[in-house]
Amino acid sequence: MVPLSYIAVATPEAAIRRTAEGQGAEYIAGGTDMIQLLQEGIVAPLELVDINGIAFDDVSVAIDGIRIGAMARLSDVADDPVIRERVPVVSRALYESASPQVRNMATVGGNLLQRTRCLYFRDATTPCNKRVPGSGCSALDGQNRVNAILGGSDHCIAAYPGDLAVALVAVDAELMVTGPTGERTILVENLHQLPGDTPHIETVLKPGDLITAIWIPLAAAGRRSHYLKVRDRTTFEWSLASAAVSLGLHDDVILDARVAVGGVGTKPWRLRHVEDMLVNQRLDQALARAAGECSADGAEPRGQNAFKVTLLRRTVERALLQIGGLA
Repeated sequence: MVPLSYIAVATPEAAIRRTAEGQGAEYIAGGTDMIQLLQEGIVAPLELVDINGIAFDDVSVAIDGIRIGAMARLSDVADDPVIRERVPVVSRALYESASPQVRNMATVGGNLLQRTRCLYFRDATTPCNKRVPGSGCSALDGQNRVNAILGGSDHCIAAYPGDLAVALVAVDAELMVTGPTGERTILVENLHQLPGDTPHIETVLKPGDLITAIWIPLAAAGRRSHYLKVRDRTTFEWSLASAAVSLGLHDDVILDARVAVGGVGTKPWRLRHVEDMLVNQRLDQALARAAGECSADGAEPRGQNAFKVTLLRRTVERALLQIGGLA
């Protein structure tokens, strides 16, 4: 590891000052992603700013939404009775994330910012545009079984690895962010960027920006929801394909729909065209199959990841069937 300095702060203002100066400082909270990247020499900040002293770890309910503090641990949010009852898609996605040990350490804010990666991101002997911009993408014609089939470019096809962000897209969640220029909100759907020709720039956050909370509108929390994750092993594994589905139902007729998928896109991927075909339709096996079949529209598989096209279709279909009690 490259030598670095460390400072613990107790207020957002102090944290922002340290990281907004453009001197190579980065936040650390649970550290479950950062420590690995430091150990492997993938990142080399000059300073780590410990924000664990900032008390943003509550889950609260207001008249119009649910607020989750960004410093809340994954396990605490997954177990929270409000989350389990009102937004089960979020609770299920968290239970499907990593391992119990990691969930006890990792924060929800940090989880949303985990680096998008593939096998080559951590292999310093190979070209990777995320690690060294302009060096090339080894996955294009290499080992790309786990890589994305949606949203890739000639510079990167790494799949976004997380579960929580996919579930939050399905419930119209927003991030509360404070930074050098003040406070603002960002839809979780808009947090991550497509790789384009700058895959090393993964989010719309600016230097000094600090996520303080996640906001879930109660209108979204009233929908019936489910998260389905398909992976090579049952624990501590990235998804090969996942689906977060949230439906407003009345007598089995879909009045409102959100469908987001993970493991197949370079960012959490919302399937608006699938949502459009679901609305005002009765949820049955035929509709679930039709929605699943069109969920992979626009996919661009490469070599070893072509199986994800079929896997994505079946994952979306299965998630819909499970929400409707038809699986």
